[in-house]
Amino acid sequence: MLRTSLLLASRSTGARKLVESTPFTRPVVERFVAGADVDSAIRATAEVLGDGRLVTLDHLGEDTFEESQATATVEAYLNLLARLESHGLTNGAEVSVKLSAVGQSLAVDGEKIALENARRICAAAAVVGTTVTLDMEDHTTTDSTLGILRELRVDFPWVGAVLQAYLKRTEQDCRDLAYSGSRVRLCKGAYQEPASVAYQDKHDVDLSYVRCLKVLMEGDGYPMVASHDPRLIAIAADLASARSKDSYEFQMLYGIRPEEQRRIAAEGNRMRVYVPYGDEWYGYFMRRLAERPANVAFFVRSLLTTS
Repeated sequence: MLRTSLLLASRSTGARKLVESTPFTRPVVERFVAGADVDSAIRATAEVLGDGRLVTLDHLGEDTFEESQATATVEAYLNLLARLESHGLTNGAEVSVKLSAVGQSLAVDGEKIALENARRICAAAAVVGTTVTLDMEDHTTTDSTLGILRELRVDFPWVGAVLQAYLKRTEQDCRDLAYSGSRVRLCKGAYQEPASVAYQDKHDVDLSYVRCLKVLMEGDGYPMVASHDPRLIAIAADLASARSKDSYEFQMLYGIRPEEQRRIAAEGNRMRVYVPYGDEWYGYFMRRLAERPANVAFFVRSLLTTS
C-alpha cells in the first residue's frame, strides 16, 4: 500500500509542490541525488571513481512535452560528456538517458525526435570514448525504447539497454538481447504497473529476476546486475562464476548501500554506481522511497531530526 501511494505521488503535481516546498526535503534528497548542476555531478563522479567503483550519470528529467526542453536536455548531456573528458573521467564513467527526457513523449514525431536526440548524445559519447545506456520507463514505452535501441545499435553497437524483471515480457526480451556485444542492465522496476503486464507480488518479481538473470548470464552479452538485494547479488555471483570478471558488472544507486558497493568492488568486481543529478529530482526521489521501506524511514527520521 505504501509503495503504491508513493508511486502515485511521484506523478502528482500537488504532491510534488508539497514535497519540493518543504524546507527539510533538500538535505534528504542529497543522499540520493549528487547535486543540482554539472559541477556536482563531476565531483560525485571523481569521488566514486576514486575508490575503484564505476559510474553511470543521469541528468534528471522526464515527461518532457516541449521540444525546447528535449533540446536543453541533449545540450546538458553534451556538456556533461565534455566535462567528463576534460577531467579525465571517461574511462570509468558513462551516461544513462531517459528517452522521455529527449522527446519520446512529444505529441508530434516524438519517437523520431527522441531517436535523433539520442543519436547526438551517442555520437558525443563515442568521441570522448565512453558509452550510453537507455533507461527504461513505464511499460507503455517499452516497445518504443527497444525500437530506438535497435536503430542506435546500427551505428553504436555498445548502447546499453535496461530491462525490468517485474514485467511479464522481460524474460523473452532478455533472450532477444543476450547476444554478443549487447549490454543489458537488469533491474526489478520502479513504476506502478497493472497486473495485466507486471508481477505484483515481490516474490514473483524476485523469481522473474532470477530467471532473466540466468538467460543473460548464459548468453553472449554483457549483463549488468542492478540490485541492492543481498540474496539476488549472491545468486548473480554464483551464476557468473564461470565468467571472467570483466564480462559482467554489478550496479547500485548513488546513496544506497555504499559500503556494500565498495566491498563488491574491493573483491575485484566491476561495480557501477548510478549517479543522478539536476533540479528535476522529484519523480526519481519518490521512486527511491517507494522501492525500500528503509528509504522512507530514513526520510522521516531526517525530517524529525532536522525540524
